[in-house]
Amino acid sequence: MAENKMDRMRELVSLLNNASEAYYAKDEEIMSNFEYDKLYDELTALETELGVTFADSPTVQVGYEAVDELPKERHELAMLSLAKTKSREELADWLNGKTGLLSWKLDGLTIVLTYREGALQKAVTRGNGEVGEVVTGNARVFRNLPLNIPYQGELILRGEAVITYSGFEQINREIEDEQAKYKNPRNLCSGSVRQLDNRITAQRGVRFYAFSLVRADADFHNSRAAQFDFLQEQGFDVVEHRLVTPENILDNISYFEEKIQTYDVPSDGLVLTYEDMAYGASLGRTAKFPRDSIAFKWADELRETTLKEMEWSASRTGLINPVAIFEPVELEGTTVSRASVHNISIVRGLKLGIGDRITVYKANMIIPQIAENLTQSDSLEIPDVCPVCGQPTRISQINDVQSLYCDNPDCDAKKIKAFTLLVSRDALNVDGLSESTLEKFLARGFLHEFADLFRLARYREEITQMEGFGEKSYQNLSESLERARKTTLPRLLYGLGIENVGVANAKMLCRHFQYDLQALRDASAEELAEIDGVGGVIALSIYDYFHNEKAMEQLEHLLEEVEIEKQETSGAAQTLAGMSFVITGSLAHFENRNVMKEEIEKRGGKVTGSVTGKTVCLINNDTASQSSKNKKAKELGVAILSEEDFIGEYLTD
Repeated sequence: MAENKMDRMRELVSLLNNASEAYYAKDEEIMSNFEYDKLYDELTALETELGVTFADSPTVQVGYEAVDELPKERHELAMLSLAKTKSREELADWLNGKTGLLSWKLDGLTIVLTYREGALQKAVTRGNGEVGEVVTGNARVFRNLPLNIPYQGELILRGEAVITYSGFEQINREIEDEQAKYKNPRNLCSGSVRQLDNRITAQRGVRFYAFSLVRADADFHNSRAAQFDFLQEQGFDVVEHRLVTPENILDNISYFEEKIQTYDVPSDGLVLTYEDMAYGASLGRTAKFPRDSIAFKWADELRETTLKEMEWSASRTGLINPVAIFEPVELEGTTVSRASVHNISIVRGLKLGIGDRITVYKANMIIPQIAENLTQSDSLEIPDVCPVCGQPTRISQINDVQSLYCDNPDCDAKKIKAFTLLVSRDALNVDGLSESTLEKFLARGFLHEFADLFRLARYREEITQMEGFGEKSYQNLSESLERARKTTLPRLLYGLGIENVGVANAKMLCRHFQYDLQALRDASAEELAEIDGVGGVIALSIYDYFHNEKAMEQLEHLLEEVEIEKQETSGAAQTLAGMSFVITGSLAHFENRNVMKEEIEKRGGKVTGSVTGKTVCLINNDTASQSSKNKKAKELGVAILSEEDFIGEYLTD
């Protein structure tokens, strides 16, 4: 009965969220207010009855937060890797006559969750198995994760954060730049979970599947399957699993093998664990692996083919990526004819040459890769000129990896990517200028430097005659560009495309220099390097950019076309420079945490999401609470101050 109610809760969450999206985002009404309220009340009642609230439930508002860094934390129990095999018969022998639990080995990012008193307290990535990164704020926006559970004791579990293939493909479809597309769901998931701003995590549709219970004070009758049942009762989605014996394990492997062909959740194999927990624990562990579990990896489907050509693809940064083009082959049910080779080191390691016989496979059944070069002619010529601009290339080596670059600042490939960045949402935010449109404008000579974006009116007649462009499209673009003329310094700075300067760094630099662009331009490399969060590499990138004569000439032209909004600064002395603070709980003097955070940052301080040894103090009006942040502060000897005490000690001039 409880399981049916949990399914009903998930159904209600989906129905209500779809109705809200239709109403607010698409201006469509797919259910009446009366029906919505009725379903909402039903969901609320079920959440109260079962003690479970999902992160995407419309009854909760999960707060968004941005942090400057992800604090690291040592795992209480080390997370070991698993011994692996590709032999089905070896799995049957490994059972040694026992019953086992066979489940998916999901391909995402492993997360350890801690719940106390029925509420999610902490989420930490696997990291290196000994130390992981704290991503609690990001876990709170996983699509299917319960924020509250009925169990009131301490519950620690492990699971995999994943992004489905369909979600991965949808995100990539929305990215026009081929070079900017994500390589595979695992990398996208890892980057999404480890974001400093959990709004991005929320947009990516990350899901969580539990695969192991670490701690809970309950009697599971020595059964792994009972632990999984318990986790399902708490509202967790658990990895699909089956009880197996030496007699039926091969049939069950075949079941998973058939299902993976259409399974939407990335998986790179299976995990076999002894059902008898005591027996598994009695086996102990080796230096690297536990002996109670083993991983089964799918044998890769290999196909032999012929390398026809190597395509060299240039990017905004100057990196030129090799892409192998080969005779089409069928792999895992699809036709494949190209695979990224990534860099020069791999090209040379494979000893590639046009006409070579190669074997190819799909990593995790999705990403085409070259497995082996059977011919090894080693005759492939590395281009000495850029395929786009024809200027000389160079090979650069970083950490034993060689890559090919084009250094021509006027290379069209760089221009396209540079303009694409400038008009992107986080920069000038110009609607109607896709990468393909920019490419057409560049090809026709409409654009030579950034300022030319705001001079397109001189080409109005030609633009309105272009395919896909009419008077209406031109008018929309013109209005969007006029809106973009008024911008902020952080947006402009990010849009310039200075190497290593992202959105967060741009904001931080502007705050440091009190939104004075000239002060930033005049700063020495040494001064820049001393800024907290910058360092030598980024400092040199910024210094070199602002001391490049041509770049500065073009920047001056751009500044003539845009209006930078004046940023209100308090003029407060940098009394909190170099200090880190954490804010938690409700506030009385400040409207919300973001307002308080801005006040701290104006004075040079930094606000992070978790208490660490570097934290100066934890700001919490409930100084006596037993929250995880308070406990952590006490453990580390970090002061816990009320809002009023903090203001008196740190914000009073």
